[in-house]
Amino acid sequence: MGVWQVPSDLVARSRFTVSPMAETVGALKALRHPKAPWEQAWRRPHVDAFREVLAARPVVRALVEASFGLRWVADFLTVAPASADPTFAEELAAVERLSDERIRADLRATRPGPLAAELLADGLTGQVVELLDWVWAHTVAPEWPERERRLRADIVARTAALSTRGLAGAIVDINRNVRWLGDGRLQVNDYPEPPLSLHAAEQLVFVPAHCRRGWVVWDAPARFGMVYPARGILVDPASPAPDGLARLIGANRAEILARLDAPMSTSQLVVVTGLSLGTVSDHLRVLLGAGAVGKRRSGREVLYWRTPLGEALVAPRV
Repeated sequence: MGVWQVPSDLVARSRFTVSPMAETVGALKALRHPKAPWEQAWRRPHVDAFREVLAARPVVRALVEASFGLRWVADFLTVAPASADPTFAEELAAVERLSDERIRADLRATRPGPLAAELLADGLTGQVVELLDWVWAHTVAPEWPERERRLRADIVARTAALSTRGLAGAIVDINRNVRWLGDGRLQVNDYPEPPLSLHAAEQLVFVPAHCRRGWVVWDAPARFGMVYPARGILVDPASPAPDGLARLIGANRAEILARLDAPMSTSQLVVVTGLSLGTVSDHLRVLLGAGAVGKRRSGREVLYWRTPLGEALVAPRV
C-alpha cells in the first residue's frame, strides 16, 4: 500500500483548503468518463460542447486520452495548492509555468509507451492551459458559488472533528483507502508502492472536491496532499424531523434542524426549505441560543450544524 511517513510538525501544519483547480480536474474526469449516476447527470448538459472541442482540436483530444491512466492522473493536473485560498487563475498560472518536456514526462509516467504524434510538437503546455481554462469557464465557474459553499461546509465539519478527534478522526471517511495508521504513517492508497518520507515537506493539504474518488496531489519536495470527495455532493432530502419535535419547537424550526446533519449556510437553508431569509435567520438565532446548533465562519459564509443536543433532538425514538 502507498504510505507517507509524516513528521509530527508537518501534521501540526496540515490544513484543509478549497482548490478551484481540483474542481476543474474533477469536472474533466467526469466529462471524460462519468461513473457515478450524479456524474452522468451533471455531464449531460456539457458533453456535446466538450465533444466539439475534442473533435476540433486533435492535440487536446490526445491530451485528454493520455492524461488518465488506470491508476494515475498525470502529475501536471495534480499540483498541490500553494496558498490557503488559491484562485483558479493562480493555480492555472502554476500549470502554465511547466515546460512542454515536463508535460510529456508526466504523460509517459501515467501511460508508459510512445506518445501520440500530436503530443510531440511545441506548445503542449499552452494546450493544457487552454483545456483547463475551457473546462473551468464552461462547466465549473457558472456553478462555483454553490460548489464553494459545499466545499467549505465540508471543511468546517472536518476541522471541527480535527479539534476533538485529531487528524485520524478528521479524515476517517474521506476515502476507503486513506487512513491514519499511527506512528507518523498516513496510508494514501492501496497501491504496492514503497513508503515515501515527507520529512522535507513544508505543507500537507486536504482538498474536498466534487469527485467520485479522490487522488493524490503534490509539488515535491515541498507540498503534498490529497483530494477527496466532499460531503453533500448530492442534495438529498433531509430525513423528516420527529412529529413530537415539530410540536415542541415548530415545524419550520424542526425542518431546519433536520437539515443540518452537515454544515449549511443561511442561504443554502433558504434554498432547501423555501423559507425567507429573515425567517431562517430568526429560527437559527433561536436554535443557536438553545444550544441545538453551532456556527463557524468559513470564507464569506457562516455555516451552521447540529450540536450533540441537536442530534439528540432529531434522533428517532425507538
